[in-house]
Amino acid sequence: MTKSALIDKVAEKAEGLTRKQTEIIVDTVFEGIREALAKGEKVEIRGFGNFRLKNRRPRRARNPKTGDGVDVPAKRVLHFKVGKALKDALNP
Repeated sequence: MTKSALIDKVAEKAEGLTRKQTEIIVDTVFEGIREALAKGEKVEIRGFGNFRLKNRRPRRARNPKTGDGVDVPAKRVLHFKVGKALKDALNP
């Protein structure tokens, strides 16, 4: 599902809202999630799942083409843990 399809779906359910108003709402939700994660906060959406950042340590990797060693710097990666309701819906 694309963001545009999500906006259309929400606009169908929310009677009385235009597509533009719905787009603003969806963008605001995504921006809130993005800002919370940037601050290092955990985002929990009951019935759907949890988003949080994990820190990866720097490591030494290998370039598969040349075989040379490559230093990979430390970084933060997004981790998603599926919620129980969504897990049950996917695996009846």
